[in-house]
Amino acid sequence: MQNSLQSPVKNAEPPKLLEQVRGKIRLKHYSIRTEQAYLDWIKRFILHFDKRHPNEMGAVEVEEFLTHLAVERNVAASTQNQAKVPYCFCIKKCLGVELPWLDNVEQAKAPKRLPTVLTKNEVQAGLSRLTGTHWLVASLLYGTGMRILEALRLRVKDIDFERKEILIRDGKGFKDRVTMLPLTLIEPLKTHLGRVKQLHQNDLNDSLGAVYMPQALGLKYPYAARDWIWQYVFPSGNLSQDPRTKDTEAPVMRRHHLQDQSIQRAMRQAVVDAAITKPATPHTLRHSFATHLLESGYDIRTVQELLGHSDVATTMIYTHVLNKGGRGVSSPLDIL
Repeated sequence: MQNSLQSPVKNAEPPKLLEQVRGKIRLKHYSIRTEQAYLDWIKRFILHFDKRHPNEMGAVEVEEFLTHLAVERNVAASTQNQAKVPYCFCIKKCLGVELPWLDNVEQAKAPKRLPTVLTKNEVQAGLSRLTGTHWLVASLLYGTGMRILEALRLRVKDIDFERKEILIRDGKGFKDRVTMLPLTLIEPLKTHLGRVKQLHQNDLNDSLGAVYMPQALGLKYPYAARDWIWQYVFPSGNLSQDPRTKDTEAPVMRRHHLQDQSIQRAMRQAVVDAAITKPATPHTLRHSFATHLLESGYDIRTVQELLGHSDVATTMIYTHVLNKGGRGVSSPLDIL
């Protein structure tokens, strides 16, 4: 009689491909937006080839898909190149397959374009058409040089009113940096936080009020999610289901931060109302911040640090949009 302890154990089914990708992305602590973008591109790639498994495809299929995006979908070169990254992540990180043929896949050449920059008068005109939280967020973007999601993901603890500093956590490239807190925004921010604190207290009274915490911190400090200091500076007006718990047995309702689309729409309308004839977006305020600092005489290394650029060459692009040109050269026509 066979001992029950020695009986064969049925192996659990391996996770599906997209579940593997999702797990690897969360292991690396990528943002939820990166996760959604990667999964979307991988789904599109697989569906394009009638649901064939990526293990069965190689350079020919990758090049065919990129060509399809360029010719039939007419996407930009940057989008075409971005589509390749999630697929390569899936193959290398999740399936453990090396890609020696990847270097032979032709890369689309993205054109080098100068950033759109507003003048100081245009910035003032645009901001004057905004009100409330939209005005406060846009003013922070121009006053600090933050990216829009860096501003919206700020927590209460990240603002130091005494030192007049803002700590930006997990910026692009998973880097932290410090930027200035504009003096003109101190009182508006304090007033805004007073309203946010009352909103948080109302959530606590309703047995809610737990904000999303990065996984490691959520495990280490399980009760910190309801603390005031961890709340978003710019919370959403509505509760929503945490997308990370969407497919679990117990979905979690949280108050997420304000969506960037609302800031985008408000900025677009402000540009129209101010009769600004430039395609300005919230990110344009970051470009304007850098350019105006250089115009004021601040050295490029300081601007690089404030923007969070790894390479000063990235910051150098703003020298090309200064009023007097990259090296401060005056036109000979102006000397006549």
